Amino acid sequence: MTLKIISAHDVSFSGEVTSVTMPGVLGSFTVLKNHAPLISVLAKGVIRYTSGDEQQHEIEIAGGLADVNDNVISVCVY
Repeated sequence: MTLKIISAHDVSFSGEVTSVTMPGVLGSFTVLKNHAPLISVLAKGVIRYTSGDEQQHEIEIAGGLADVNDNVISVCVY
């Protein structure tokens, strides 16, 4: 699945991942391959993702929005 993390200033990450955990305003949630479509508001916290080569990565965010559809996760952060 493809993860795109963007802000008003740059593209923080764009690539293939196996899992993504995000800080939703109602609690943390994880997205895996073939996840149901969703849109979520993100709270201040850390986005954790596992890249295609199984390395773990973290990006700290102040908040944002996430859209999951057709194995594409688009995240707009601030």
